[in-house]
Formats: sequence, structure tokens, C-alpha cells
Amino acid sequence: MAKTTRSKAQAVAVNAPQQDEAPVQQPIVTPESEAKGKPASHDTAPPPALLDFMMQGWKPQSGKAPPKLKNADAFEARRRALSKLFPGETLVIPTGHEKVRANDTYYRFRPGTDFYYLTGNMEPDCVLVLQPREDGGHTDILFVEPNPGRSDSTFFTDRVKGELWVGPRLGVKESQTRFGVHEARGLPELPSYLESLKGAATMPTRVLRGHSAKVDSAVPEHAERDKQLATALSEMRLIKDKQEVRELEAAIDSTHRGFEDVIRRLKQARSEREVEGVFNLRARVEGNDVGYGTIAAAGHHACVLHWTRNDGDIKKGELLLLDAGVEGNSLYTADITRTLPISGKFTKEQREIYELVLEAQDRAIDAVKPGNDFMEPNRVAMRVLAEGLYELGILKVKPEEALKDEHQFYKRYSLHNVSHMLGLDVHDCAQARQEAYKYGKLKAGMVLTVEPGLYFQKDDLTVPAKYRGIGVRIEDDVLVTKTGCRVLSEDIPRQTKDVEEWMKQIWSEKR
Repeated sequence: MAKTTRSKAQAVAVNAPQQDEAPVQQPIVTPESEAKGKPASHDTAPPPALLDFMMQGWKPQSGKAPPKLKNADAFEARRRALSKLFPGETLVIPTGHEKVRANDTYYRFRPGTDFYYLTGNMEPDCVLVLQPREDGGHTDILFVEPNPGRSDSTFFTDRVKGELWVGPRLGVKESQTRFGVHEARGLPELPSYLESLKGAATMPTRVLRGHSAKVDSAVPEHAERDKQLATALSEMRLIKDKQEVRELEAAIDSTHRGFEDVIRRLKQARSEREVEGVFNLRARVEGNDVGYGTIAAAGHHACVLHWTRNDGDIKKGELLLLDAGVEGNSLYTADITRTLPISGKFTKEQREIYELVLEAQDRAIDAVKPGNDFMEPNRVAMRVLAEGLYELGILKVKPEEALKDEHQFYKRYSLHNVSHMLGLDVHDCAQARQEAYKYGKLKAGMVLTVEPGLYFQKDDLTVPAKYRGIGVRIEDDVLVTKTGCRVLSEDIPRQTKDVEEWMKQIWSEKR
């Protein structure tokens, strides 16, 4: 056995370049970008003696099967539900690939949402195929990265796929066991499989597009049919099961702790970047990452809706708008906003605006109930804001005029609607049909945000000077129940007096 291994290593070494040549690429599977698998310019080629040495003296793999994925039955049920929607058709769902951050460094991989929803698999490059059976239903085929272990020198020489560079993959048989699919195959088999799908004699095929250029190019596009697959997956995800709600609750609890970390830091924090770093530490310690770019907007930066530069100063007497969410290890994300007085107390003007936004949020939450239009919480909140803006003297026309579709003058200060779906994506279910989502009815099991805001730009002459530069948003995550709703983030203080007391209590802690 040792002799065979030695020969294999030496065979690889025969073609190894000299030290002044670019090393030969030895990928296990050609990645999305051909350049990705090439050795870096600072690498040197391993000499034959080193390759020979590296192939020897490793403890044999245990051969023990990996444990079955937690909640594998839920993933299986989702595949069967999708199967019923497209009888007799081949469905191809890629997870996607690592993306370049700069030169030869890559962003941390996050699996494609729909692929993960159907499999629970977190590895890059994989593809799920639902292949129709003659007797009905589908066979699940999961294409995954093979893991040759120490039997192939690529574990050492391939900086893209090699175990010593990026860590081990599960492997083919192990993936079948882990994810409970009918069948698993190595990624090298995928091109020929996709090629076999071409031709008039084959059954119809749908592809979830936009995740893998190679998969997209391998299967002829049928735009409307492919779109229907993406739509079906989004609409399946509109209703969360009990396990999904538990995952969201866990992400919200971590987010709550992250907000408290920020409050502790606020007394000495000097920049928005510190706030971002403190929150993001909690996200990485307790979860997979942040669910989206943390918005740590102090002072007038709070009037920029997606302020993620986070390069401003933290100043006493101003507000900090923190819009942030922990993405749990299960990839479900929270999405919470609190607007905090940096000094621990709201000023008179800050309190006036905050409490108007809070009133709008309270009324919007009351409107979250099954049977109501998805847009009803928004309509309710906008009426409260328009009436409040009129009373403050900011809106010069009566609320009824400002609220008319042909006017919408209140939007100068509110800017956005108050809700979006939440789940595996922060803006979840984005491919759902308008009639099922934006213009649809709320149903038990949906989870949405409720997040009204008011934003008075520092240079807006229609706003009294005392309010300019104030931005307030309050956002909570809400589950539609059979009889109404439940605010999943209700433990995170939001009343002005509760926010002030919350901050005071945290600052008084002995550490």
C-alpha cells in the first residue's frame, strides 16, 4: 500500500515545475473561476521529495459515518413539497460559489438561501437536483465536493480545495448520510449530468438562476419557467414552521445581547466603527455572522437609511440609530433597530420625534393579524406619522391631503414603508408574486418587520431647526399568529423611559 501511494506522489512530482516556473494547477474540481484555482504568485512548487514525504505517515480515517443533520426531516419535507409543485420536471438548485473580495482573497462563503432551505448544506459549489421518477415524485441528487483525504496530493498542493488550506469537506458518501438525500455524487460528474438534460427527448428542466454561471450556461434558459421555480421557493418560505420561528427567536436573543454590548461601549466609544465592531463580535461569537451590514448611524447619519460606512464620530447629546441583526448558525437572521440617546437621556426634541415614531409602530403592530392586507400596517403607521407631522407644523397641508396617493408628502420625512418579510434573508421571499406578498393577505406563520421612521435632513428648510439632523427608527420582528401577532423582539426595550432605564442599568453594572 505504501508503495502504491509513493508511486502516485512521484507521478505528480514528475510534472511539477521548477522553482522559477508557475506551479501546475491541480484542482479537485474546476471552480467557478479558472483563475481561482491557480497558485498564488508568492507560492513555490513543492519538490518531488516533499510531495513524497507529505503522502506518508497519516493516521487512517476512522470511516465513521457523520451524524444526520439536525432537523433533517424538515429539509426533507421541503424537498417533497417542492417536488409536488413540479411533477415530471427536473429541478436544478445550485448553492453558489465563493466570491472574490480582492485579488485572491474571498469573502466568507454563505450558501444560497433556497439551496440551504432544501438541504441544510453549508458547503460552497454544491448543486441539488430533483430528478423525476417514472412512478412519480423525485429522486434527490446532491452533487458535492469529493474528499480524497490524504490519498491525493491535492490535500497539500491545492490552495483552493485542499484540506490543509481550507479544511476538509464531508465527501460524497458522508454527505448522503449527513443530509438524508436519496443519492450523492461528486461534483466532477455534474457537467456530464447537466449535458444529459439537453435535447427534445428529455423531460422539462428548471434552473434556479444567478447562483452559478457554469450551471446557468450548461442548461438552456427558459426564463419564465425558471422564474416560476424561484417564485415557488420564495412563496414556500413565506410561512415559517415552528422550528424556523425558534431559530429566529434565538437570533433575536443574540441580537438583544449585541445591543447591550453596544450600550456598554457607548460611554467611551468614539466612532461608529467601534459600535459596528462591538455588535459584530457578538454575531460571530454566537452566530454565523451579521445578517446584513450593520447600520451604526450617529447624529445626522441616522437620516441616511442604509448608512453602513460607519465612519462618523460618536457625540454626547446625539442619537445613535443602530439597525443590526445576528444571523444564527442556522442562517435565520434578526432585524432590529433601536434609536439610543448617546448620553443616556433623550432631549425634549428627540423625545417628541421618538414618541411619534413609537406611536406609529404601536398602531402598525396592532394591524398585524391574519386576513389583513400586508400593506395595512404601513397605511396605519403613515397616517399616524402624517397627523403627527401636521401637529408639529412640519407638514403644511392637512393629513388627508398629504396621504393621498397623488401627493404622499409625508414620504419626504418617512422615506420607506414599514414592513418586509424576514427569515433566511433579511428581505425574505423577495421572488414571491406581488399578489402573494405585497398585495396579499397576512397569514399565520409569516414573520415580518414593523419599522416606521422619521428622518429630518440637516439641510431641510421645511423642518424647524431644532429637529434638523434627527433620525429615528424603531424596528421589531413580528410573527403573525392565528388570532393576531406576537412581537418576537418584545424583550428589547423601546419605550423612551424603558430605553433610558435600560441604558442606566447596563452602565451601572459592575464588571
